[in-house]
Amino acid sequence: MIYLKTDEEIELMRESNLMVARTLGEVAKHIKPGITTLELDEIAETYIRDNKGVPGFLNYHGFPNTLCTSVNEQVVHGIPNKKPLIEGDVVSVDCGSLLNGYFGDSAYTFCVGEVKPEVKALLVATRESLYKGIENAVAGKRLGDIGFAVQNHVESKGYSVVREMVGHGIGKNLHEAPEVPNYGRRGNGIKLKSGMVIAIEPMINMGKRQILQEKDGWTIRTVDKKVSAHFEHTIAIRKDKADILSSFKFVEEVLSLQSEK
Repeated sequence: MIYLKTDEEIELMRESNLMVARTLGEVAKHIKPGITTLELDEIAETYIRDNKGVPGFLNYHGFPNTLCTSVNEQVVHGIPNKKPLIEGDVVSVDCGSLLNGYFGDSAYTFCVGEVKPEVKALLVATRESLYKGIENAVAGKRLGDIGFAVQNHVESKGYSVVREMVGHGIGKNLHEAPEVPNYGRRGNGIKLKSGMVIAIEPMINMGKRQILQEKDGWTIRTVDKKVSAHFEHTIAIRKDKADILSSFKFVEEVLSLQSEK
């Protein structure tokens, strides 16, 4: 069952997604060699609660933390821990919040200090593929058009698309119908309708697409242990152009200030 949202509901969802965006901006200030992902998690939880939200991932199906923090070859669902990040790492920070009865969900992959150029190139291509998918998230197109746009962009650069993990509908529940794959064929899949709200989240690997689950029951990593990248926006389907409810603005403001230092 796909729930179409009213304009009022979409505005409430924009608020919860902007809370996630600001939380990611807060986390961005602290990402540097030596910080632990558990410390980042505490920063995120404090920020969400101080702003009258509820962490969306905490205790979701038993997940123990506010953030999913996935380092290097970890794709998604990494559990924050006490191991310090080191120069050259990349870390995907996926955050959800519940505000006004609606969920927000967004992810950004950060560089820790100086990162190898080929790893940086993967991050750039993954982020670009997210926006290629969003360009196709308009009423009248089909779900396969989004997946095709993501897949076509990254595979043309020699990367691979994770198949088993997908984006999703979102609203009063964190995960709703439909599933939103990052691969597909143009013109295939359900027709997109105005009022649908979905999270598009390319998970792109530098090496092979195959993944496995770690013993903790959560963390997903690449089988070949090559780096993976992950970016996510929550968007509302509209007639002419997708309405991006989340934002990377706060992250990018922090990163641009850091690069000026």
